[in-house]
Amino acid sequence: MTPLRLGYLYGIGAYLLWGFFPLYLKLLRPAGPLEILAHRIVWSVVFVALLLAALRNIGFLRALLRRPRALAGIGVAAALIAVNWGTYIYGVNSDRVVETALGYFINPLVVVLLGVTVLRERLRPAQWVALGVGGLAVVVLTVDYGRLPYLALTLALSFGGYGLVKKRLGLPAAEGLFVESAVLALPALAYLGWLIAAGDAAFGHVSAGHTVLLMLAGAATAIPLLLFAGAANRLPLTSLGMIQYLAPILQLGCGVLIFHEPMPPARLAGFALVWAALIVFTVDALRASHRARAAAMATAPAPA
Repeated sequence: MTPLRLGYLYGIGAYLLWGFFPLYLKLLRPAGPLEILAHRIVWSVVFVALLLAALRNIGFLRALLRRPRALAGIGVAAALIAVNWGTYIYGVNSDRVVETALGYFINPLVVVLLGVTVLRERLRPAQWVALGVGGLAVVVLTVDYGRLPYLALTLALSFGGYGLVKKRLGLPAAEGLFVESAVLALPALAYLGWLIAAGDAAFGHVSAGHTVLLMLAGAATAIPLLLFAGAANRLPLTSLGMIQYLAPILQLGCGVLIFHEPMPPARLAGFALVWAALIVFTVDALRASHRARAAAMATAPAPA
C-alpha cells in the first residue's frame, strides 16, 4: 500500500471516529461532564504511557525536562485542550450536538483569524471574504439562538489555539498527548477522589459496562489523534483540509438524525452561510496550493 493511500485511510479513520464520538459520550451518562473529562484525562495518561512503554519511547521525557519553554507551552496546550474537551462533553450531554458540530465547521476560519491576529499573516482577498461570510453566519445564528453560539465559539477558539501552540511545540502526537494529559492528571485525580469521598461518583456505581466505557475514554481519545498524526505525515495539507469536514458533517447528522435536535430554517440558513464560507476558503486554498506547486516546478533546475 502506498504512503498516500495509507494516509487517506488514517485520516478518514480519525475523522470517522471523531464524527461518531457523540454516540460514545451519550453512553457515559449519568456521569457528569466534569467526571467524564477527569476520566478522559486520567485514562489517556494510562493508555499512552502503556503505548510509549511498548514502543520503548519513554526517554523523550528526560530531554523535554531540559526545555522550560516547551514545558510552559505544554501547560498552555493542556489548558486549551481541557477547555475544548470539557466544552464538547457538556455540549453533547446537554443535547446540543448541532452546536458542537458548528464549532468544528467554523474552526478553519478561526485558524485563519488567529493567523492574522497572532502570527501577523496577510490574508488573500478570498480569505477575507470567507471570514466576512463566517462572521455574518455567527450573527444569523445569534439571532436564531437568542444568544451567541458560545459553545461553538469556545470549541473553535480553544481548538484553534491548541493547534497553534502544538504547531510551535512540534511534539509527536503520542508524546504530546501524554505530557498534556499528565499535566492535567493531578487535578483530575483530585476531583475524582473528591467525587468518590462525597458519594457522587458514577464510576463503579452504574453498571460494569458503564465502568468499562469510562475506562476506555483514554483509548477513545488517543486512537483518533494517533491516526490523525499518521495522516498528517503522509498527506498534503490541502487533502487533509478537505477530509477534516467529515467529522462535523457526521456530528451534525448525529444531532439532527439520531438525537432529533431541532434545525429551524434560520439555523439552517446560518449553517448554509458557514458552508459557503468554507467553500470559498477551500477553493482558495486549493488554488494557492496549485500556484505554489506550479511556481516550484518552474523554478526547479532541469535534470542533467
